[in-house]
Amino acid sequence: MEYDKSFLGKGMKFPPQINPATGRFVTVSEEESVKESIYLILMTQVSERPLRPEFGSNIMSYTFMDQNLSRINMVSRTIRYQIANQETRISDIQVGVEAGAQRGVLLFNISYTVISSNTADNFVFPFYLNVTAEPEEEGEPEIYEPEQIEEITD
Repeated sequence: MEYDKSFLGKGMKFPPQINPATGRFVTVSEEESVKESIYLILMTQVSERPLRPEFGSNIMSYTFMDQNLSRINMVSRTIRYQIANQETRISDIQVGVEAGAQRGVLLFNISYTVISSNTADNFVFPFYLNVTAEPEEEGEPEIYEPEQIEEITD
């Protein structure tokens, strides 16, 4: 049975792109529109948009945070709360976290269900902590090894 997914909307792709064949902006629709919306919520600072000051998240304020499991769990809960309050087309939002391949990168796996079609989907959001190009001083401990970070879910 095929569901009508037009209710999920259609919007401009982010970052904006122009279709070379038509000269028009590239648009996304259906589940891809939901993913783009989640990405925009996470990448927009609260009060960055003058006409919608409540839109966005404050996760970028955690960029140089102390890197411990309590703080990582706090970021995970913030992501879940801000997505749940701003993206009304989804429910059952779960946020897991794991260490990325590079040092200082956390991967937030955001799982959700599209309400009207009851379709499960997910979005992986990379979050860069204190990433520098300078080499570490000898004797400085690693922040976390991938096996030290357990998946954190609400």
